[in-house]
Amino acid sequence: MGKGLLLCLLLVAAGVVAWYQGVRVPDAWNPWAVLDVRQPPNLLTAYKLGRLQDDPQRCAQALATSGLRFRPQADSAAQAPCPLENVLRVEGGAARLSSSFLASCPLAVAYALFERHALQAAAQRAFAQPVAQVDHLGSFACRNVYNRKDGRLSQHATANALDIAGFRLADGQRINLLKDWRGEGAKAQFLREVHAGACDSFNTVLGPDYNAAHHNHFHLDMGFWQVCR
Repeated sequence: MGKGLLLCLLLVAAGVVAWYQGVRVPDAWNPWAVLDVRQPPNLLTAYKLGRLQDDPQRCAQALATSGLRFRPQADSAAQAPCPLENVLRVEGGAARLSSSFLASCPLAVAYALFERHALQAAAQRAFAQPVAQVDHLGSFACRNVYNRKDGRLSQHATANALDIAGFRLADGQRINLLKDWRGEGAKAQFLREVHAGACDSFNTVLGPDYNAAHHNHFHLDMGFWQVCR
């Protein structure tokens, strides 16, 4: 069991005891409170995000704090090769998107957390201006991991993953992982800060240093494993 998961379980247990003793903690540290995107991620964020998938009311409450523009999508047919349930089409947030993308509720809310607390904050520190557009390679794809013929389904097969390739700043500058990840310049340092910040919101974050398959993008997903590479 990872240290983060163990600490989270201990916090939940402590919260139960405190609740029955009449102690009320702030919602950000209350495991039963709905996740508020306006608050920065903490040790309970992954737990709260996980509760959104099968709870439409809780999902709607979290999305109401997200600032995202989105449209609910109808569930796909049960006999579809990769059936989708409780998904959204995310159309943008503070930054526009190169195109809209399908997302599970946890992925959509994690993206909102990432944009607010990691991406835009890093852009202000590095360039004193916001990110105006997020360029991505897509989210939903009915396939196995690495497009293998056999093996387990990718998180993309349930719209639970997003691949981000770059960003455009308000002044028109482009920052591209393929060209700008290497080196010590301002763009490279910005991308490394964004990568580290993404790990506070998504369960799995894989970047160009992970392997050749990710040389041009950040893979961000809400799968079971906690990985930041």
